[in-house]
Amino acid sequence: MLVKLVASPSLLTIFRHRPDRERQLDLIHKKQTSVAALTGIVVVAIPCLMASLGRSAPLPTESGALVADPAFQEAVERSRSLTQKILLAIPDTHSACIHTETLQLNSPDNAKLEIMAANIGIPAAPVLRALSENFTLRTCLRNMTEGLQQHRALLSAISERLPNKMTGLTSDIKDLSIQINKMQKMVYKEAAVQPTPTPMSLQLQGEYEVQVAAHLILVQLQSFGRDMDRCLRTMDRGDDDTES
Repeated sequence: MLVKLVASPSLLTIFRHRPDRERQLDLIHKKQTSVAALTGIVVVAIPCLMASLGRSAPLPTESGALVADPAFQEAVERSRSLTQKILLAIPDTHSACIHTETLQLNSPDNAKLEIMAANIGIPAAPVLRALSENFTLRTCLRNMTEGLQQHRALLSAISERLPNKMTGLTSDIKDLSIQINKMQKMVYKEAAVQPTPTPMSLQLQGEYEVQVAAHLILVQLQSFGRDMDRCLRTMDRGDDDTES
């Protein structure tokens, strides 16, 4: 039996306009793809731009001319070299001193030991950040000096319980302090006396406290050293020439 199919006008209209609808959908899809691609470019570009601005941010006017001085730059380069030497020596020193498996140099659990650090008598390091109108070159160099003297004193205190383990680091910190002191003399325009570390007394009741104290001192020294390296990098005019 033959069945005669009769297409209704509405059905014909749907089929007639179907290619147009497909083209519209295709255009919408292309627009969405373009927007997504542009968004991705912006997301990637913003951090890159911020990083670039961070590297090329000019020093405050008061400090710019002084930092460009060849003698100052020589001290900056030597300071950066010594800072990097200290940072490279910390992991080996930690391995030689610390035998407690739970005390790892770069462990996220180190933050949980803050109360124990206070009980032992380990003070927090001075703050270091990028130079600005609110954090001047004088302040930066002063905090560097205070932080180095503080860690030198801490290493000396813990060395009494760990003989010959911290000698190399202590010597490098002394040399670095001399370079920072040279820069301070240029800033203050007067003879700056090299400060002597104030002796520190640590509350070390047993071997475990000795291990924790040595561990925390090295963890803090590593963090402070990294902050120093970042600050010194902003003063290093040779770094700008390399990047450009």
